[in-house]
Amino acid sequence: MVEALQSSTRYEGDKAAGATVLQVLPALETGGVERGTVQVASALATAGWRPLVASAGGAMVRELDRFEAEHFQLPLASKNPLRMVANADKLAALINGQGIDLVHARSRAPAWSALSAARRTGKPFVTTVHSPYGHNWLKHYYNAVMTKGDRVIAISDFVADYVRRHYRVDDDHLVTIPRGIDIDLFNPGAVSAERIIALSQSWNLRADHPVVMLPGRLTRWKGQGVLLEALARLKRQDFACVLVGSDQGRHGYRAELEAKVRALDLESVVWIADHCRDMPAAYMLADVVVSASTEPEGFGRVAVEAQAMGRPVIATDHGGARETVRPGETGWLVPPGDAEALATAIEFALSLAQDDRAWIAANARSNAVDNFSVALMTDRVLSVYASLLG
Repeated sequence: MVEALQSSTRYEGDKAAGATVLQVLPALETGGVERGTVQVASALATAGWRPLVASAGGAMVRELDRFEAEHFQLPLASKNPLRMVANADKLAALINGQGIDLVHARSRAPAWSALSAARRTGKPFVTTVHSPYGHNWLKHYYNAVMTKGDRVIAISDFVADYVRRHYRVDDDHLVTIPRGIDIDLFNPGAVSAERIIALSQSWNLRADHPVVMLPGRLTRWKGQGVLLEALARLKRQDFACVLVGSDQGRHGYRAELEAKVRALDLESVVWIADHCRDMPAAYMLADVVVSASTEPEGFGRVAVEAQAMGRPVIATDHGGARETVRPGETGWLVPPGDAEALATAIEFALSLAQDDRAWIAANARSNAVDNFSVALMTDRVLSVYASLLG
């Protein structure tokens, strides 16, 4: 397995103090890639570097303003070959005009333009691979750009193994850096009772019923349907289940889930909520958090956020979850798509004694703080930059 950078020592800024780093991605709307970009930009500013970001824009651009990171709007979400060539020219001009020292690409379409611009200007090029890709020959060629960095960052050992097997990237160029979460935001002690009560009332939850929660956008591979089948196997209805996440235009799938709830006679216990703006409070309402993804996730932020909030987690036994959940200590892993196994795990989690629940909560919080903080992630990324610039 590829070793993650283990040292949590702060980056020694004298190696490349004041360097200018450009991160490129399709847009800055919402998601793990976008959140990681903003987090690294903030860490660069704090360390005395100059952070720049290029994208097609979006709601999260304003977050860059808080630490005076500069944003350059370019049509980097486009997969049109002619547009990508034009973007390469614009990025090369940006590199020369802004004195950029290093380029970090976080997605495939903009990575092709960024690779061309970085090579043309002689600047170090870094990529981050977030998940496995498709494998037909055309996709293989298109995806390969994410493995052409002078350093290739994988967000889990699962992703790193995939990159090594399918793209022959050697260990000198490959490093695992797990995603980071804000452990101050996702902190049980930072959530007021008022926030928890307000959210509970908006979801019409009963105080005497335990809560099973599955956070994640409504899309089939997130496994909401598997969870519903598992709940039907419990043969009890003294609980509540909340599916937290927007359908993002997938109205057909939402209607399918609603029909399944009715068919399984779960209407009295299942609530399909929309996007939640206060996820720390949402996690505090949960007695168990489920991540039922039927396809392996590169990392799986939900499982780590829930652990940071001291919640036991049930996740599917593949992908990044194998690296973030400690079976029997912070939660449990079940075979993907196995409703029977998921039902058994849920029943076990809901029956935990208070002392056992407190023990798991302490383990889960420590696991998140010690291994998956934003500070640890950004330190490791800046260390990669420094190794190329020092």
